[in-house]
Amino acid sequence: MADQTVKVLLVEDNPLHMKLVERLIDSEPQLQCSVDPAANLADGLARLASGGIDLVLLDLVLPDSQELETLFRLRAAAPDTPVVILTAMDDLKLAANAVEAGASDFLVKSNLNAVALGRAIRYSLARARARTAEWDSPMFRLAQQQFLKAAQIMELDDNIRQRLLFPQRTQVVSFPFFRDDRSQVETVFGYRVQHVLTMGPTKGGVRYHEDVDLGEVAALATWMTWKCALMNLPFGGAKGGVRVDPTGLSRHELQRLTRRYTTEIIDMIGPDKDIPAPDMGTNEQVMAWMMDTYSQQAGYSVPTVVTGKPVVLGGSLGRREATGRGLVYMIEAAARHSGLDLQGAPAVVQGFGNVGSYTAKFLEEAGAKIVAVSDVSAGLYNPKGLPVQALMDYVAEHRVLKGYPEADAITNAELLETKCDVLALAALQNQVTAENADRVDCKILAEGANGPTTLEADEILNEKGTMIVPDVLGNAGGVTVSYFEWVQGTQNLTWKLDEINGRLREIMLSAFERTVARAASDGLDMRTAALVEGVQRVTDAKLLRGLFP
Repeated sequence: MADQTVKVLLVEDNPLHMKLVERLIDSEPQLQCSVDPAANLADGLARLASGGIDLVLLDLVLPDSQELETLFRLRAAAPDTPVVILTAMDDLKLAANAVEAGASDFLVKSNLNAVALGRAIRYSLARARARTAEWDSPMFRLAQQQFLKAAQIMELDDNIRQRLLFPQRTQVVSFPFFRDDRSQVETVFGYRVQHVLTMGPTKGGVRYHEDVDLGEVAALATWMTWKCALMNLPFGGAKGGVRVDPTGLSRHELQRLTRRYTTEIIDMIGPDKDIPAPDMGTNEQVMAWMMDTYSQQAGYSVPTVVTGKPVVLGGSLGRREATGRGLVYMIEAAARHSGLDLQGAPAVVQGFGNVGSYTAKFLEEAGAKIVAVSDVSAGLYNPKGLPVQALMDYVAEHRVLKGYPEADAITNAELLETKCDVLALAALQNQVTAENADRVDCKILAEGANGPTTLEADEILNEKGTMIVPDVLGNAGGVTVSYFEWVQGTQNLTWKLDEINGRLREIMLSAFERTVARAASDGLDMRTAALVEGVQRVTDAKLLRGLFP
């Protein structure tokens, strides 16, 4: 950065503070900055509009704007420009809200020095540059915002905070595979991301989807780190993916794709290094091909290189339905906590894939009445209740819900706004947003998908009194039973299904109780409480292991 001048806009109405900040920037040897001052927000916005600004240092209390409104107005004018808050207000809640709203950092003037200011500028610029191209993903921005909010509340050591913002290891590959006619070769992009190696081997699924990119995979790996830490599992978070539409591939094409992808990332994975599992667009058959490819290279069978594989190859009983089962364990716990009787309670499930279908099945077994479901093809509604097994049988025959006769068709928007006691989100990210959160009418919102609710929607739902079971807690059943599978494989043991489900329930209920206790003691919402629990465990491990060399 020494050979590049950084153009900084300093929006500050106090001349003394302005001179202090300029002097601190000049004294920082790792920065070469050109500071453009503005004494009020209007002047600052005009300077931004003229272009060429790399970063904004922003005072929140100005003659023409006050507190967070100042940040909101500036972010609306320049959403891609990093903003570092410089304020006299030493307010933890304000700091958390500021970073949640998109501020890169929050510095209190009374504690300001050249080192802290220099680090804030350098790291903010580095994050902004890394978010371009492959990193520029709404999911990754959401994952980072969630983490930064938790870090601000925890007053997390800045070294740890910067270290955990980005994955520790990332591999991006492009590779070809033959289509069935052998005259056409497809080239696709693949990814494997390991967020944190501190906790033990890394663990995470492999996703096949046409929208997969590095940012999405990095976000999922980050969430997996907090999820494993919250469940007290000896894993760091990882994730993999291939940017391809698996529904357009034959079985033979899917096998060739999987084997080539496994070969490309083979140096990153291993039973003591990084253990893949199924995710969106993959299943136990894909895991069997990955295991076989790895085993061929090793020269002997290595069943523990993946989890979520068929039972006959060393897979675990209960793995297929584990995420849905775990989500229902959390819904039952949330119902008990909030005094909701699930007997006859109307429930809505968005998404009817593996997670959603088993969520609906186990919710029905718990006494709830499933009044609406959806998948990519259709939404179905019946106020008298939908028979889940009949829906599963229909999907097994027709692949999708579209055409199921004994229900009314509804849109995705209508499904999300259906009045119910339980809304389970088991589809894609960014489903409940600031635009529709005020119309979501449920008592418990349970996240089986990753990132289905934005931070802005969180605020609206929390104000309404909706109890949110966040994704790092709600969908952790899958990785927990994957851990059981890995343990069984490494010890050459098999556990009965009742034992697996009992262990799963015990681990997830413990995590739920710790999250509820943290939320109550620290005055936090459930998502932030769960993240603080997970981040604290990772932080403790990092501090104990120290820094090499």
